[in-house]
Amino acid sequence: MDSFARELTIVDIRVFLAHCSRTNQRRDMIDPIILFFLMGVIAGVMRSELRLPSQVYDILSIVLLIAIGLKGGVELAKQNLTELIPAVVAITSLGFLLPLIAYPVLLRIGRFSRADSASIAAHYGSVSVGTFAVAVSFLNAKGIAFEEYMPLFVVLLEMPAIFIGILLAKGVEASTDWGEVCHEIFLGKGVVLLMGGLLIGWVSGSEGIEPLKPLFFDQFKGVLALFLLEMGLVASSHIRILKRYGLFILGFGILMPLMSSLLGILVGVFLNLSLGGVVLVATLSASASYIAVPAAMRISVPEANPTLSLTASLGITFPFNVLAGIPLYLFLSKTIIEYLGGA
Repeated sequence: MDSFARELTIVDIRVFLAHCSRTNQRRDMIDPIILFFLMGVIAGVMRSELRLPSQVYDILSIVLLIAIGLKGGVELAKQNLTELIPAVVAITSLGFLLPLIAYPVLLRIGRFSRADSASIAAHYGSVSVGTFAVAVSFLNAKGIAFEEYMPLFVVLLEMPAIFIGILLAKGVEASTDWGEVCHEIFLGKGVVLLMGGLLIGWVSGSEGIEPLKPLFFDQFKGVLALFLLEMGLVASSHIRILKRYGLFILGFGILMPLMSSLLGILVGVFLNLSLGGVVLVATLSASASYIAVPAAMRISVPEANPTLSLTASLGITFPFNVLAGIPLYLFLSKTIIEYLGGA
């Protein structure tokens, strides 16, 4: 009987270990939303007829922006706003600093015109909501907690880079229509939806937005998957343009996010954020805008070539962040936090 019990125990252990192994393998597989992005890239490169109607893309963007804002607003209502002042100052300062770092590199090493250098720099000082959404999904899948008021940082980083980009391109000129510029910055679609979602979530609280959860929360990952499918299609169209502009734009589109992520990590550690919070600040710093900034630059710096900016931000940096950057930022965040903790 004892021998039978021992054999049964051994079998149970083997079954348990095999189950754990299969579970870990599933956890280590590529997130399906990344596969949607890859499907879009491959379909675009192969010149497939696959296209999402522009109206569908607009709806997906609206749902994502509101969902991110609502969730951040609910959590923001739980915070003491005065305690967030240091974070607001630090993140806003980061938004001013990043384009100032990118601009001389583009102007002197890349030898782009002043207008193009300023426009590209503004893209890299601002943020990509799509990249932020992927990072949130990645952290949730890994079970890594983060401060839920992070969407506030998305809003804060949208704005300073546009001001800096315009100043770098034109200086302070009497002819600049600052009223129109401010309208585009503060009343652009992305900012209005994010800020509106934040305010609605903040005022309504978790109970108030309960009826909205089936659309904005429960379907978030499915909406993100379709959004990334379209982003893959768009990114593939910009990859072809690399043949015209050479290796510099490719190197910049990868190295600039890496440098920016390190600054983001240091800011996150300075603010004493959780590991997940540090990763999200690093990701936001490393991302590049392809919605808000292009619209603002089109109005304020029309002489800049939008193809250059979108090729860098959407054709290179966005795929890099989605496919490799976010896991790398998690590794760098862990390493730097452990090093500073042991120092």
